Amino acid sequence: MRAMSAREWWAATYLSGAAEPGRERGEAMPAQEWPVPEGAEVIGLPEPGVAAPGMVDFLGLVNGRRTVRTYRAEALRLGELSYLLWCTQGVQKMEAGGKTLRTVPSAGARHAFETLVLVNAVEGLEAGLYRYVASKQGLVRMEMSAERVEELTDSFRNVQLVTQSAVVFLWVAVMKRMTWRFGARGWRYILLDAGHVCQNLYLASESIGCGACAIGSFDDEGVNCALGLDGEEEFFVYGASVGRKV
Repeated sequence: MRAMSAREWWAATYLSGAAEPGRERGEAMPAQEWPVPEGAEVIGLPEPGVAAPGMVDFLGLVNGRRTVRTYRAEALRLGELSYLLWCTQGVQKMEAGGKTLRTVPSAGARHAFETLVLVNAVEGLEAGLYRYVASKQGLVRMEMSAERVEELTDSFRNVQLVTQSAVVFLWVAVMKRMTWRFGARGWRYILLDAGHVCQNLYLASESIGCGACAIGSFDDEGVNCALGLDGEEEFFVYGASVGRKV
């Protein structure tokens, strides 16, 4: 079968695209968050405001923001991680039917991302992979062997960003959340939403003396396999490393 060209894909995501939204077919709205596994401990995070800066010179913050690729060998505080997670996916309000309003914009308030964090150096946390449970402002430890962590790391072109940062943010798309509302158009919106999330991370990192580097160069199949994602309904979209500036 002939592969779809980029031009054909773009046309397929027009508002007049053929793929009908799931809600128009009577499908139930997908859950806005992965469930917490039975018996799993939700690690409560400090209130985000604990690490938040005081008065911020927003113009100075925007002018000072740069991509930072090298970091000091210094751990982040748990409150700082909580602040960064809140700024990128924090739930401000739960509405009827499970809809959430968050700290970042999302098409139709669909918020189709799950945030995973690969922790290298955060005070109070063991190194490893965690999932942000946004509705509870907490983390759940995800079981991942050393071999799979190595597989995950090796799937990124710039391995140093992953291994020498304090933490790596990994954004996983649960595509049905978006296509349920928008059909094929949702494929565009998921990429736009990724930009919203990562820009918030850049600015939030800058505000607490840290730096971030967006990561878009990776082996898709390698990352999806290491994270246990099917690569079709759920797949890795974007990442970013964070650490203290040198």
